[in-house]
Amino acid sequence: MGRDRIDAYLEAHRGDFEEQLKELIRIPSVSAQPDHDADTRLAAQFVHDDLAAMGLNAQIIPTKRHPIVYAEWLGAKGKPTVLIYGHYDVQPPEPLEPWNSPPFEPTVRDGNLYARGATDDKGQMFTHLKAVEAWLKAEGSLPVNVKFLIEGEEEIGGANLETYVAENHAKLACDYAVISDSSQFAPGMPAITYGLKGLAYFEIHVQGANRDLHSGTYGGAVANPLNALATILASLKGPDGKIAIPGFYDAVKPLEDWERAEFKKLPFSEAEFQADLNVGELVGEAGYTTLERKWARPTCDVNGIWGGYAGAGPKTVLPCKAGAKFSFRLVPDQDPKTVEALLRKHLEAVKPPGVTVELNVSQGAPAVLVNVDSPGVHAAARAIEQGFGVKPVFIREGGSIPVVGLLKRNLNIDTLLLGWGQNDDNLHGPNEKFSLADFHRGIKSSAYLLEELARPS
Repeated sequence: MGRDRIDAYLEAHRGDFEEQLKELIRIPSVSAQPDHDADTRLAAQFVHDDLAAMGLNAQIIPTKRHPIVYAEWLGAKGKPTVLIYGHYDVQPPEPLEPWNSPPFEPTVRDGNLYARGATDDKGQMFTHLKAVEAWLKAEGSLPVNVKFLIEGEEEIGGANLETYVAENHAKLACDYAVISDSSQFAPGMPAITYGLKGLAYFEIHVQGANRDLHSGTYGGAVANPLNALATILASLKGPDGKIAIPGFYDAVKPLEDWERAEFKKLPFSEAEFQADLNVGELVGEAGYTTLERKWARPTCDVNGIWGGYAGAGPKTVLPCKAGAKFSFRLVPDQDPKTVEALLRKHLEAVKPPGVTVELNVSQGAPAVLVNVDSPGVHAAARAIEQGFGVKPVFIREGGSIPVVGLLKRNLNIDTLLLGWGQNDDNLHGPNEKFSLADFHRGIKSSAYLLEELARPS
């Protein structure tokens, strides 16, 4: 049987797969740092060469910054087409001091592979390459048509990928998209993520006088931009945890009863969550559990604030300007542009006298909600159960993956979000890791997924 040959190939090449992944991880493809531009090109070449060696038609597509790797195998006539997305770029490793081993020298400890990019996203992306390799080497063909879209700018916004997708609808046309760039619910509890929050990110600048002033001479007569900024930021959210912008909740899609029931079944302890963070109390919108707030209710957070004097000792200054970065995590069916319009109207209403306010839009992405009763999700659930030995749970995530919305807008497809990582993998932080057992389970699940997606719905 084909499945037996696939399993045998995967088992025989476990060590090879791990060494290949280590080789890819050793390339410091930090997309945000120009000093590593040559490394991002090297990582793109590595991915290209690996896909080409399997027998795919692969190409490196230059962009204004880092290249895109595209590859395809279209020999399964009459079968669905699967687009697999991933990214080979990684976050900067700094600060280096907390790392227990060099960030670009993959090191195995206690069954985990430690290195920058181990789980985000080289390790997870690589599972799909090896799954396709297993089919082509063991069987000589794939059960479905496959297209790979691997970018090098995910960690810096993916602007060039957005342009490429918008200009290549026909080339990228597919029936399903697959992304592994997220996490399981817990060890031994694989998950299918069917919902992601959207994002509306802003930067605000408050200007007062034309220069910094002596707070004794001018205080009480001239508006203080820091005081004004504090008033504005405090107006965004009430003590009940609800966002206080009029009209903000008009488009919010409420949680369905089945979702709340499923979330309640998950082995999540609010007390353990609180203790792990060492906070005195968990806060948020009244009437919702922590998981519901994290996954399915909108939030507002100040991400940075500046102005005035923050050095050692006192300085009685009345600053002339102040600023902050803040963001809203959005849920279906909120639109980032609508949120921006509501925010601007709100700022006009609450702006204190004596200052001017400038609002700049930094990022925006809509939320994602996938129908869990679709043929693709059913196929993914079967494949994961076979690969991990346990049925997956269905979860939402509080984070945003803008490429999911990009594919939906341009290709009119939903994405299967199949995370093989763990919540404590320290992605973006020191000592990032990826369980090698989950790496191999992910490869097996991906290989089975290709076969399951070929079955009639």
